Amino acid sequence: MSSSLEMPGSLRQPLAHLVQPILDLLGRFPLALLQLIFRFSTASVFFMSGHSKILSWQTTILLFANEYRVPVLSPEVAATISATFELGCSTLIFFGLFTRLATLPLLGMVAVIQTFVYPENWVEHLTWAAMLVFILTRGPGPISIDRLLKPLFFGREGR
Repeated sequence: MSSSLEMPGSLRQPLAHLVQPILDLLGRFPLALLQLIFRFSTASVFFMSGHSKILSWQTTILLFANEYRVPVLSPEVAATISATFELGCSTLIFFGLFTRLATLPLLGMVAVIQTFVYPENWVEHLTWAAMLVFILTRGPGPISIDRLLKPLFFGREGR
């Protein structure tokens, strides 16, 4: 049964010849460049947030007490954990050192922020989470300290 949305065979062939080279070219975009861009992007977002927290610590404590209100943790503890993860993990991700491990606390933070703090900002949180999951699953890429250390942990063959 033929659908009215199907393209006639006479049009399909020339269109495929035009589109396929473009798709092939896009398919050759360097994964290493994506890994670097995602690492730098997420690292900068979280580093700037952590940096602003430590620059005005009293304001940060007030924000955690009145606006952020993370359940179970006191504002001081939540602020300390948050600033530590944002500064520490973002620095590790930026340089590509223990990168996959460093994504996990930040993914946890994104989940907490989405669930308890700013659920209306789900598009932004989804963007951060997508980049972090990409880094977690694909690694930091060849332009990273992890790549230099790989033979130390996995031998010459790497894994």
